[in-house]
Amino acid sequence: MKKLLAACVCAGLSFSFAGCSPETILEQFTSTGDTSVRELTSSSDTTTETETKDRIYMDELSGTLQDFSGSQLILNTDSASYVFNVSNATLECKGGMITGDEISIIYEGQLSGTDTGSVHVLKVVDEFHKKNKLKKRTAHGQVISLTSNTITIKSKKGKTATYPITGTKQYYQNGIKAGDWVYLTFKGKFPDTSNDSSVSLNASHLKVLSISDLKDLEIPDPTPTPDPKLTQTPEQIENKEKQLLATVQGVNLNILRVLPAGSDTSFNLDMSAIPAYFKGGIAPGSHVNVTYIGDLETTSLEEVRIIAVTGEDPDTINDKHISFTVTGTIIGSTANTITVQTDDGAIDTFRTENAQDLTAGGMEYGDYVCVTFHPSKSKSSNIYTAIKVQDA
Repeated sequence: MKKLLAACVCAGLSFSFAGCSPETILEQFTSTGDTSVRELTSSSDTTTETETKDRIYMDELSGTLQDFSGSQLILNTDSASYVFNVSNATLECKGGMITGDEISIIYEGQLSGTDTGSVHVLKVVDEFHKKNKLKKRTAHGQVISLTSNTITIKSKKGKTATYPITGTKQYYQNGIKAGDWVYLTFKGKFPDTSNDSSVSLNASHLKVLSISDLKDLEIPDPTPTPDPKLTQTPEQIENKEKQLLATVQGVNLNILRVLPAGSDTSFNLDMSAIPAYFKGGIAPGSHVNVTYIGDLETTSLEEVRIIAVTGEDPDTINDKHISFTVTGTIIGSTANTITVQTDDGAIDTFRTENAQDLTAGGMEYGDYVCVTFHPSKSKSSNIYTAIKVQDA
């Protein structure tokens, strides 16, 4: 670990690091390559005065992310483990805070062994010289539980893991229910604590990219709309596919609870034997199209034949009209994020720089909040982009 010593022009001087690698950040403070103290001087014809300046030690520490709690992180290097308080730092890793990823901590102050109490972390960034970039991996297991933000599966070897799936693309060609086998595509590595003897693996800070009952995920083209000019037989008319718009209330395994448009009564939709596709995840507040055969004017929704359910495409929705939400308790924060433990047990981190803050307490620790987020802005990151935060 290299030590660099920099000098500030004045106590109020501010620095801008946006878009810089750790190497270039530190080079801003040592433009000549000199690692000694830099001092500004004022000259006259007869004397040269050296002004006394506040001195700030700047340094970086690179390693692998083992865990992240929302305000603290554990960084593993080849020789030791460090626990950093990042509550005043900005998180700038492109992939988010994924366990197993190589990151760099940029900080002020001097480390004393593994004691980080005397340093002030400025930001967390991607390691500039990554040796091992995270690759896509696949998990295969039987479904134990499914909620809006989590899925728990059990592998053939008997190991269980609960994965965070907020905003994750999901396609179940043959439906979804307990005991079904699914494939998860994800990035990240299980922490070192999840060793071979563990029955349960810690997947809380992995990034799940997709879930499907198909090994090779391929979404079929939608059924073409019949030409209205063609004459249809009574049987064709009776079996004509229709669609109903509804709002997601929640999901528990195969049961999707929705509120049909124009109704004040929710409906439990069984997904155990019908195709189900959710491009932006199964978030409360988002919308779905329910494809059915029958006549809702003469029969109830429970009596018609439901043949498919399709979530809305967040790629086509702007920030003003997005309605995907997460509800939970704030358990940590940094200079540009909050971390929420959701009602169904996931730990989700949200970027809040441009979010509308409608909370009474200003997004404080322990606040119970509802976060509106945009799934399309976090397809490859486990830090989500918050659009609005309000008291729940």
